[in-house]
Amino acid sequence: MSSFLYYLLPAVGGYTLMSFYLLKNPHILHKKKKTAFYCTHISHRGGSGERIESTMEAFEHAVEVGTEMLELDCHMTCDGHVIISHDYNLLRQTGQDVNISDVNLEELPSYKERLEVTFYTGHFSTGLDRRFALLEDVFRMFPKVPINIEVKEENKELIEKVSALVKKFNRESITVWASVDSRIMKACRKVNSSMPYMFTEMRGLQLLLLYYTGLLPFIPLGESFLQFYLPRIFNRCVPRMSLLNNHVPPFCYRLTMRRSLFQHLRDRGIQIHLFVCNEDQDIEAAFAVGATGVMTDYPTLLSDYIRRAT
Repeated sequence: MSSFLYYLLPAVGGYTLMSFYLLKNPHILHKKKKTAFYCTHISHRGGSGERIESTMEAFEHAVEVGTEMLELDCHMTCDGHVIISHDYNLLRQTGQDVNISDVNLEELPSYKERLEVTFYTGHFSTGLDRRFALLEDVFRMFPKVPINIEVKEENKELIEKVSALVKKFNRESITVWASVDSRIMKACRKVNSSMPYMFTEMRGLQLLLLYYTGLLPFIPLGESFLQFYLPRIFNRCVPRMSLLNNHVPPFCYRLTMRRSLFQHLRDRGIQIHLFVCNEDQDIEAAFAVGATGVMTDYPTLLSDYIRRAT
């Protein structure tokens, strides 16, 4: 036994030291990623706290107040149009219990006049524009603005149409594939591998495992973005969505919000976006832990914070 430990302990010690060194110096093994854009200000659903979510009015307002990236979700209507909507079923947004895929574009109902902000319980947004926007119209109006597109359904036709629009408007380098589902991400990557993409939920768990086992510095990463919830928002801002009996324990924050992990990713050219930060204290916490960008429902609030901080 003692002879076994004689060899094991130096091996473990050497591995630990090498892992730690490479964690701090990833350029030794990995070429730094170079994305076509770098953003600190991301508007969630176009800034759903200041205008009705995912409308053209919301996107225009967000860009006007200084957002550097728009976040949105896509679905397809019965007649094949790619529209921007977070939900597949429109009950929450419109009051009508219909699925997007069951209606034609001209049959889509209007948004409610007053819509609760999903990640800010008890707060509501209003706006003059209550129409669902077409992805094509957003691309046309904002040709140079980076856009994060979350695909929520494994629909080959939808993915192909999104990719075709991205290519049509020559914006592959500034449009990001996003999905929490690894199967959907695989389908997106199969259709268009030229677009940068984010970590899925499963890949995020794998990332944590690699980090805590010391293997991360040795492993190549294809993703260019890590997008993750700021854990503290659940208990205060969205109790109906909270975990573990309406309480996210402190260890979840300590487990995921690791400055050394985020620094390693930044050194490898991977951007870290934390969301959904709708108060100054959350924005401050996100940047303090190492986020390169913050996603918010309140683009004016974030712009004011960044302006004060610089």
